[in-house]
Amino acid sequence: MLDHIPEQATADPVARLNGLRVEFQTKDGPVVGVEDVSFDINAGETVCVVGESGSGKSVSSLSLMRLVEFGGGEITGGQLWFGRDGGQDIDLATTSGDDMRHIRGNEIGMIFQEPMTALNPVFTVGRQLTEGLRLHKQMNKSDAYARALELLREVRIPEPERRLAQYPHELSGGMRQRVVIAMALACKPRLLIADEPTTALDVTIQAEILALMDRLKRETGTAVMFITHDMAVVAQMADRVVVMFRGNKVEEGPVEQIFESPQHPYTKALLAAVPKLGEMRGKPYPEPMKLLGKPGAEIKPIPGTEEPLLEVRNLTTRFPVKGGFFRRTVANVHAVEDVSFTLNKGQTLSLVGESGCGKSSAGRSILRLVDPMSGEVRLDGTDIMALDQAQLRRARLDMQMIFQDPFASLNPQMQLSDQVAEPIHNFGTLKGKEVQARVEMLFDRVELPRSFMRRYPHELSGGQRQRVAIARALALNPKLIIADEAVSALDVSVQAQVLNLMMELQSELGLSFLFISHDMAVVERVSHHVGVMYLGRIVEMGPRARVFENPQHPYTQALMKAVPIADPRQRKSERDLNFKPIPSPIHPADHVPEPSRYDEVEPGHFVLQGDWGGYTRSDAVVRTENKLREGQDAPEGLSGRRLYD
Repeated sequence: MLDHIPEQATADPVARLNGLRVEFQTKDGPVVGVEDVSFDINAGETVCVVGESGSGKSVSSLSLMRLVEFGGGEITGGQLWFGRDGGQDIDLATTSGDDMRHIRGNEIGMIFQEPMTALNPVFTVGRQLTEGLRLHKQMNKSDAYARALELLREVRIPEPERRLAQYPHELSGGMRQRVVIAMALACKPRLLIADEPTTALDVTIQAEILALMDRLKRETGTAVMFITHDMAVVAQMADRVVVMFRGNKVEEGPVEQIFESPQHPYTKALLAAVPKLGEMRGKPYPEPMKLLGKPGAEIKPIPGTEEPLLEVRNLTTRFPVKGGFFRRTVANVHAVEDVSFTLNKGQTLSLVGESGCGKSSAGRSILRLVDPMSGEVRLDGTDIMALDQAQLRRARLDMQMIFQDPFASLNPQMQLSDQVAEPIHNFGTLKGKEVQARVEMLFDRVELPRSFMRRYPHELSGGQRQRVAIARALALNPKLIIADEAVSALDVSVQAQVLNLMMELQSELGLSFLFISHDMAVVERVSHHVGVMYLGRIVEMGPRARVFENPQHPYTQALMKAVPIADPRQRKSERDLNFKPIPSPIHPADHVPEPSRYDEVEPGHFVLQGDWGGYTRSDAVVRTENKLREGQDAPEGLSGRRLYD
């Protein structure tokens, strides 16, 4: 077991940044990445460094590791004091390359944002875990293997002996991130740097990894520098917070003080932009966020209508798994299984769940970007499943998609004005000068300067690119927009602006959104109705207020408990997490699954019956059934009917 050290931080800082300045040489001269930053990190303490992309937080961490020079940066000022094991303080900014090679991985560990790029794809997990131990601790092969097994158990990876023999691509994203954490902790470093370690992870895996890191910090007394732009994660993890803006530290203080009494205008704006789980309680309809600098009069609820636009019935999408000499279908991935819902005009229906639950496949199936195996999709009365290719092309005038990564969905070789105009030219909806006028109006509508029309995607920030993607989706005046993780990659303040923009457009144009996300706080802010997906099925469906304020299915309850709240006084503990291993969605080719049957626990609020992947029907449903048996009154519809029969 790891040596136990008391929770409280010790007085002597493990690391001290003093007036750090980092510059990058470009064709146009030097660019300052970090201008003048100073702060301490004590043993047994988590210091969260927060700020938006480009604020200099990652550059500061790479400077401590002296990796910034491999990315074209140069430390041009300040000191980076680090307290080594023997009590000797050294300035990392002037330390030799040989000494840094000994310090990296041994005395300073680092967890990178993307585990797949941090792991070597051609070596086994065991080889990569034991490498640092044999290099820095001079362990023999068997001792290093035993220590690697102990580390995998510490980070709670099941079947650790088997995992050591596997390659990175054979593990899930959460598993890979746990391996990276194990590697960073292998040599018991004095300082652990975590650079956005949970940004790409689902809420459930994120919760487990945050709890894991917090427990390991308390057990080992390691000092932690945690870099993130997610203020809810900061509230969950931080002892002290350093806020960075444009290469400078603008505020520093204990986590409660930063959240409850922020002093700097930038910190106030950052916290105002964070959607907090529970802040929509008592509000029947979605409404834009009240951002600093925006008049309160603009905040209006969006009721929408009760007129159906999109009706999905028993949608099933499976992907074949080929095998054998003749490449026959030996099994199927049950991506979407018997999914039904209705989306009304001018409203937002959100599908939430973990990666692999089928929510993106459902969105693509509705647009027939992938062909469903069976089911019915009606858009404003038109049967989408019955259309041939020419008819489907015309039907897509009414339905558009905003993808997660705007850089991948935009053409790097086309000017932005041409990309927004492209759908108009393809469908011939406008001619001549009308096209230019429409594009200019769309740029105005998404609050981008018209001068941007001549730019290319690489010249814009992530949030600006997503606005271009929204403008392009609006070009044909669609009735339905499917937003697939459309804001998950954006900084918190940019995310808030894009969400407000989408809601303002919905209010003015009567748009309907199918919003696909794993961010529960964002979903609570924008949704009229919510469907929770697990293993390809909707396990709970209902009005947003009922699903969030009265979750009935155990999986929904576990999902809600895992969401970090942007309030340091509402931290989650490991005891709050109750997740079961997700079973495989792959079944033999002759497998015939049961149809989805639901109980209506309150008007419009449906809960899936049965045992799906270890999550059984909620206690509330069982209690209601007992009432029925006893002859007491209960809500109608508890006969276990199909959803929307």
